[in-house]
Amino acid sequence: MGTGRLEAFSDGVIAIIVTIMVLQLSAPAEPSLRALLRQSAVLLSYALSFLVVAIMWVNHHHLIHAVREVNARLLWSNINLLFWMSLIPFVTYFLGKYPRSPLPVALYGLDLSLCGFGFVILRVELGRQHRGNAEVCKYHSRMRTKNLISALLYASAVGLAYVSVYLSYAIYVAIPLAYFLPEKNLESRA
Repeated sequence: MGTGRLEAFSDGVIAIIVTIMVLQLSAPAEPSLRALLRQSAVLLSYALSFLVVAIMWVNHHHLIHAVREVNARLLWSNINLLFWMSLIPFVTYFLGKYPRSPLPVALYGLDLSLCGFGFVILRVELGRQHRGNAEVCKYHSRMRTKNLISALLYASAVGLAYVSVYLSYAIYVAIPLAYFLPEKNLESRA
């Protein structure tokens, strides 16, 4: 299997994730601004999750272009990441429906934490594949640390949800800001 098939499969799964998220949105019960505002938590959770998935997709795209060999470790690492990403529509819906309840807020953070760990695992495999290139290994190490810090921050938001859901929300907004710009393209260095 070449990287083209891996990328196409991953892109397909991510497209389905975004499609499921948008299909969970529904129009207000009545055509009024007040009714629309009552759905603001659902719309905000969707917008946040869309941004998170978009950032994951952009960074995943750059990761796949740095792959030298599609092997079993890489495939299963990618499947692991896609599994946790596939739960984003569920946790987004749950969060939007109960935005002030600790359990949905915590579950959202748990899933994003596991997505972050999924990226760490992919980075480990890419580091193995680029052992002979010190510059690329250093880059993957730096990005793996960023992924790990993000995953740990998301994990901390799980417990914080039971202290203050707003602290968790602050983390959920801050982390995408740190990733808003895509990773540097490694194709020229790989």
